[in-house]
Formats: sequence, C-alpha cells, structure tokens
Amino acid sequence: MKHSKEMKERSLSLSTTILGSRTRFIRITFLVLISFVFLACNRKNNIESIVNTEAADLSDFYDSIFVMYELIPIDSLEVEPFFTKYPAVKKYEKDLTSIYQDHNFSHVWFDQKGVVIYGNSLYAKVKDIESEGIFSTFPYQEKIDSIFERDISDTTILPEEEFLLTCLYLFYFDVVYKGIDDNLSNFGWLLPRKKLSYTAMLDSIISDKKLQNENSLNLFGQYYKLRNVLKRYRTIEQNGGWLPIELEPDKKVYQPNDSSAVIQQIRERLYITGEIKENNKSAIYDEDLLAGIQQFQLHNGYQPDSIISQKHIAALNIPVEDYIKKIIVNMERCRWVPPQISKAKEFIFVNIPAFHLDMYRDGKVEFESAVVVGSELNKTVIFDGMMTYIVFSPYWNIPKSIIRNEVLPGMEKDENYLSKRNMDWNDGNVRQRPGRNNSLGLVKFIFPNSNNIYLHDSPAKSLFEKEDRAKSHGCIRVAKAREMALKILEDDEDWPVTKIDAAMKAGKEKTCVLKNEIPVYIGYFTAWVDIEGQINFYKDVYKRDERLAEILIINNTHKGENKEK
Repeated sequence: MKHSKEMKERSLSLSTTILGSRTRFIRITFLVLISFVFLACNRKNNIESIVNTEAADLSDFYDSIFVMYELIPIDSLEVEPFFTKYPAVKKYEKDLTSIYQDHNFSHVWFDQKGVVIYGNSLYAKVKDIESEGIFSTFPYQEKIDSIFERDISDTTILPEEEFLLTCLYLFYFDVVYKGIDDNLSNFGWLLPRKKLSYTAMLDSIISDKKLQNENSLNLFGQYYKLRNVLKRYRTIEQNGGWLPIELEPDKKVYQPNDSSAVIQQIRERLYITGEIKENNKSAIYDEDLLAGIQQFQLHNGYQPDSIISQKHIAALNIPVEDYIKKIIVNMERCRWVPPQISKAKEFIFVNIPAFHLDMYRDGKVEFESAVVVGSELNKTVIFDGMMTYIVFSPYWNIPKSIIRNEVLPGMEKDENYLSKRNMDWNDGNVRQRPGRNNSLGLVKFIFPNSNNIYLHDSPAKSLFEKEDRAKSHGCIRVAKAREMALKILEDDEDWPVTKIDAAMKAGKEKTCVLKNEIPVYIGYFTAWVDIEGQINFYKDVYKRDERLAEILIINNTHKGENKEK
C-alpha cells in the first residue's frame, strides 16, 4: 500500500518528535498505536517483531503502523460553536482545548471503526457512577447515550460527538477524581491536596488501557476499600436494611445468658452486617452473640466488653442510609489525599476520630497506639509534617491561651499554683520543668509546623482507657510514647534502649535529631477500612460529616442538573 504525501509527512513528524522527545502527545500516540494494532488486528507476533526492530529501522516501523492506523484530524475551529451549542459544559472549554492541543488536534475517542475501547470503558464508568458515591449525571447524557446506541463509522462528521466524549471524560474525573471545589481549610483540612492534570491523566489512560481497572484513577488506596464497602451496604439497603431494635423500658443492659426478644433482634442486626456469620435465631445471649457484639463494639469506637448497653443499641439502630452517607463522605475525603502518601516507605498516620496512631513501614503497620486528640473546643488540626527530632525529658512551654485561660486564673486562686505544678514564671511566659508529672510526659516528637502541634507522652494514662479521647488542648498524646521512641530509633546505633531510657528519666532536656525524617499525617476519617479489610465507623468528634454531606448533595445536584437543549 502506498502512502499519501500527507501521511508520509505525518510519519516523518512522528519519528522526529519521538526521537527528539519534543511533545508528550507523540510518545503516548506511539503506545496507543501498538495497543490498537494488538486489539484490532490481534497480531501479537508482528508487534513483538516490530518492537525489537533496530533503531535504524524506526521509520519503517512507523510506516507499518500507519498502514493499520491513521490519526484522524479534528478542526480546532469547531471548538467555539460546540460550546455555544452545549453551554452546560462551557466550564470545560479550557481543559478540552488543552487536551486537543496536546493531541495535535486529532480524535481521541474515535478511530476508523468508531468509538475506541477506552471510550466504551469511560461510558460504562459514567453509567455506573453511583458506585463511586456520586449522584450527579452528565448534563447531556441522552446525547451521549445516542452515540453508543448507533453504529458510527464515518468520523469526519463527528466533531460534536468527539468533544462531547471529552467533556464526559472531564465531568467524570471532575466529580470522581478531583472532588468538591470548596476551600478545604473550611473543613479544617490542611493536608496538601493532590495536583491534577486532566491531560496527563488522559494520556496515561490511553497508553495503558486501564480505565476499567479499579485503580486506574490513581486515588488514595483507602478510596477503593470504601467503595467496596459502599457496594455491600447498598446491597443491604436494597434488601430492606434492618428493622429497629425495640427497647424494653425497664431493661438498661443485657449480659451473657440473658434471654429476651431483644437479643433475637440484636442477633439479626449483627447477622445482616456480618459480625455474626450464622443466625441461630436464639433469644439467649450466647457465645456467638458475645463474639459478634464485641466485633461491633471494636469496629464502632467502643471498648469491647460483654455488656450490651443502650448506647450500643442506639448505634445498632442507626439506619443503613446513614452508614452509606458516612462512607460516601469519607470517600470524598480520600479524593483530597495525594495517593503517594500510602506508598511512602515509612510514615506515621493519626486518625483523629479513631483516636489511633499507626506507624507504617513498607506498607505494613509496624507500630500502633491509642492517642488522645484535641477537644471539640481545641480541635487538632488536619495537616502533615516531617518529624525531624525527638526531645527527651522535655520542658513544656505553655501556650498563651492556656496561660490566659487556666494558669492566671489558677494563680489568682492559689499563690502556690506554679510551684505545685513545677512551673516557672518568666515575664508573662510560663514553662513546666521536666519530670514525670510534666504534661508532655517523658518524650515529645517534633515535626515543625505553624500550628505548634506535636506528638508527646502523657502522665495522665487513665485517659487512654476512655472511649472518648478528645480531651487535649490540640496536641496529640501517645499512650505508648516510649515504645514509639524505641521503634523510631531501633536502627540508630547511637541511641540504644539504655540511652533512651536514661534520657527519658534524666530530668534534663536532651534532643535526638533523626537521621531519616519521617512523614507524619494527621487525618480525619469517620469511616475507615483497616488492614484486615474490616470497616470501622467512628464518632464524628468535630461534627464535620453532616456539613460535608450537605455540600456533596448540593454540588452533585448542581453538577447533575440537566440543561440539555
């Protein structure tokens, strides 16, 4: 087959651009062409032989590719009239133009045989968008449906359909990948938001054909786990959810061996959500129910025990719709998180509503501890930092707010207030000297930040046994602070266990600069799937879920408003 002059010129341009690495478009197109050769012609052996061709024969390789696949140009002058006709997607004009500039104004979604494979995958994803916790619809969905309902073979008359599919792509990744447009600091969220490039993402999807893969969105890993749980809870909802447990007016608690119709109701409720694997329908509080209720307590923020109290029954009576809303809210939070966070070799993660800290190494939890976080009045900030040093036997430089609200009133009532607390006054500043009763305990972990938040030990050990541990002034108290120091420094020959223990008891401040800084992330997730795959629900200690849910509904309703004309 002979090539036209135009095709030869395009082939030469392609060769020159790839070899010179001048644009990403040609490199991606190179991969796409290989994919299409394999998909359309099923000539794997031919491709392997081409890929193994010497560099000197690259021009022949490009010629052979163009025999089987030709890029289809699209007129840039069609962009403006398209958005005049489809005003509901006008906000995507800049990104759409950027995509086609990157692709040398050639069709992205069509080849000579119609819609390409990743176009069909995109369409399937949008049709199932509720599985992503999204309620909105593309404003011209009926027009999109018509594209896939007819056989399209003449792409020279398809600029409108081509641009609509690009807008569909931008819509999908806007609502599913990017998330809400609001300023996240309004939610107390100062963790860095991931950077987004629609063009780069599309190039990646085109080149590896993984739009249909569950991880193709490159979202924070927790997102996909929550999405699986959402599917399960929606199935429960479709099956009718669960009936409310009817309380007995004179019965405050249930204990093992108690017998009651309420026990049967609790057993049924736990069976529906999987804490009990088999429902024997017994009205007696037996060992199976005990194991099930302890699983429920453990994964709903309660201290596991054998007592079923009214607060547990109140939690069991929360409708499945509310659990679904909580899952969706936390899926949204996952959209804000850079996915590389969970891929770091080593990092520390604190989940505020869980009152829990995990230290990860190579994707595994190497250390964990209960924590106490800021009260609702003194909220712990959601942010990240790099732990750079540890301080043993620390001073506590008391914040001005605590001096004003607690120390000065205490001094007015008791002239010995400072001495009783081992504190020093220095011209309006107050600090507490090192020691076992120091409010920071025997060690603190510093990741410098403008919020003056850090991790530290605490002499008030009883707080770690409570279910509600939102009790601090904003910093994070670690139950197993000594053990965490040992874990962090276990590979540092300069800090053996004996030296660490001596420094903690010395009564004199001593600093250890870490040889390797450790990322620290403070997050806020009221629904979280743990490493065993178990969903955990936590109290919304700072009352942020409802507001976010309302914004999601408003945003989704606005984005899904059908303005088709």
